[in-house]
Amino acid sequence: MNTSGKINTIAYTITVSGLVQGVGFRPFVYRLAGKYGLNGWVMNRTNGLIMKIEGPLSSIPGFLEELQNNPPAVSEIEEITVKEDYPDELTGFTILESQDSTNETSEISPDISICQECLADLHMQPRRIEYPFINCTNCGPRFTIVMDLPYDREKTTMSPFIMCPSCRAEYEDMPDRRFHAQPIACLNCGPEYTLVTGNREVHGFAQILESAVSIISSGGILAIKGLGGFHLMCDAGNHAAVDRLRKAKRREGKPFAVMFRDIPDVRLMARISAEEEKALLSWRRPVVILEALTHPVHGISMGLKTLGAFLPYMAWHYLFFDRSDIRAVVLTSGNLADEPIIIDNGHAIRELKNIADGILVYNRDIHNRTDDSVVRVMAGRERIFRRSRGYVPAPVRLPFDADAVFAAGGELSGCFCLGKGFRAYMSQHIGDLKNQETFEFYEETFSRFRSLFRTEPRMVASDLHPDYLSARFARSLGLKLTGVQHHHAHIASCMAENGLDEPVIGLAFDGTGYGTDGNTWGSEFMVCDYRDFKRYGHFSYMPMPGGDKAAEEPWRMGLSLLYQAFGENIPDLDIPLIRTLDSGIVTLITHAIRKRINCPLTSGAGRLFDAVAAITGVCVHSLFHAEAPMKLESLVNPHIRDHYDFEISADISFLNTIVQICNDLKNRIPPDVISTRFHNTLTSASLEMVRRIRNETGIQKVVLSGGSFQNKYLFESLENKLLKDNFAVFSHTRIPCNDGGLALGQLAVAAVRSRE
Repeated sequence: MNTSGKINTIAYTITVSGLVQGVGFRPFVYRLAGKYGLNGWVMNRTNGLIMKIEGPLSSIPGFLEELQNNPPAVSEIEEITVKEDYPDELTGFTILESQDSTNETSEISPDISICQECLADLHMQPRRIEYPFINCTNCGPRFTIVMDLPYDREKTTMSPFIMCPSCRAEYEDMPDRRFHAQPIACLNCGPEYTLVTGNREVHGFAQILESAVSIISSGGILAIKGLGGFHLMCDAGNHAAVDRLRKAKRREGKPFAVMFRDIPDVRLMARISAEEEKALLSWRRPVVILEALTHPVHGISMGLKTLGAFLPYMAWHYLFFDRSDIRAVVLTSGNLADEPIIIDNGHAIRELKNIADGILVYNRDIHNRTDDSVVRVMAGRERIFRRSRGYVPAPVRLPFDADAVFAAGGELSGCFCLGKGFRAYMSQHIGDLKNQETFEFYEETFSRFRSLFRTEPRMVASDLHPDYLSARFARSLGLKLTGVQHHHAHIASCMAENGLDEPVIGLAFDGTGYGTDGNTWGSEFMVCDYRDFKRYGHFSYMPMPGGDKAAEEPWRMGLSLLYQAFGENIPDLDIPLIRTLDSGIVTLITHAIRKRINCPLTSGAGRLFDAVAAITGVCVHSLFHAEAPMKLESLVNPHIRDHYDFEISADISFLNTIVQICNDLKNRIPPDVISTRFHNTLTSASLEMVRRIRNETGIQKVVLSGGSFQNKYLFESLENKLLKDNFAVFSHTRIPCNDGGLALGQLAVAAVRSRE
């Protein structure tokens, strides 16, 4: 409408929702308006971004096209709403103060790795030469420092730092790259590092950097405050330092992640595909699981053929490598055992002083802790295994309304989920909820998400397992509670991620999940929608000698499968497991299995992997969760195509598989052949079961979920077989297939059930 009397002048009010705050969107709009000769204003609101533009009618289409198609690289537009308005005869274009106007919320940007422009400024801009907290609207901390919305400096942990006149001028200069960059700082006014070594403190960044390089170069360990918490760091090429760090962290067998100087240095130790290189270089900077060239990498890969690699993402990392001859460092979370990553300076100094030769702290608080995220490229696509820094708190868009639903998640890889309209906000990786510190982190994060995203849950969803701490927490809220079977939640999470809302064939493979028959499930062939599921089949039940101990000691499951296959003749078998174990232990466990003494039943795919790993001698005693399956996967030779025998009736029996594996061991068949045949057996049996379900139901869509599908060979082999048989296959990319994605499925099930 045109009431101003100006010919061809038109006005529009435009709202943009999605990830549009903290990513340089307002300066982008400002520059775009200037390009097209438009007047008006733009501001942040709690529910997104709003602008008013006025100008010639001929300029509007170009403005809107670029707004939609060429936004800032890190932004993610969910919706643009354009409404014609009355012109106010505005002059120029301005960025207005933010408004906390509604109970709606905008998305909050994850933390963004340092950009190339800021890297250049590190060496040429006088106020920021070697300033480790350099940032702009295109990079820097976001989620880890935000305390409330809208995303403005006073609502972040940068609020105590008063901008110097030079930073203030940049902050207020609309064309500047640092215009309204909330963490803006320089040497004159920003946060500072301090290096604590024994009873001595080192100040001045040049001296700190020199001391830090000296500690690492001499084989020492450094504790460093990162974006989302403390890390422990040592020279990846110094075997003694790596071994010392492993012992200090009480991390006997779990692989370490390695930060490399650059891509060429990664290539010295691992193969990198185009998609893997893209993941390494992305602004999210996750740890990427690669195929190692050296097997094993001493003290790092711990017998696996993979290597967790990532690249620098903070100015500190780049400055360290610039000053040092070291080309790769171990960079692992700064915590002990299974406790959460440390974020507090005093806590770090107390806890890490006996591990580290120096503790590098800075005087800006971390409000939301985040671990490094972990991904793996499988079937040509990036798959998230641990979702935290760089990914959280970006929401998942849902095909249904899940407002005010809280899903508590599982026990391992703890992660909860909050519904806000048609969006699901997954928490960052919290860890295994089995100690008080981790559970307190869980409770704290729930409180912060509830406040940050302006939502008060009215319904709760949880796992059926009565003893999970997450389920207990859900019950403690006193709200309407929906229990969701573990593997139904796995399939529903993948359905929600892929926008499916129809019956599917679901394959949920993992180690443990409470079943509706009172047994432990973990190899489920289901027909699912969000409301319910029907269990069509599973791997045959196996006794778990010692109960939960069997998940930690693979030899127990090895004996269980051997007893099922050979009965009392186990001691006569000439195989690695029997040669390893004391005969008294074998007698004791077989007696317990025969008498069903503390031997609950499981159908878990993870326990089957444990059994085969133990029987073959690949992993008899496990040092960390899922070590046995990971070691079996590391032996796979993709050129081997044959498989062992199996039987399908109501379920899938692998007893013939076990007998044939033992025959192969007797005939000295190499472990890589046995492992590959075993993997091929699982995929062939799974394909046959899925075919039977299709024949009975006519359903063509197959959903794959559960932690066992982190196994690259298993996943890719099964997906290929299904695709060749004309199934439509859906899997995870943005949400973990392991229990870190469980809460999304719980939320989906509860939200859909509540509609009925």
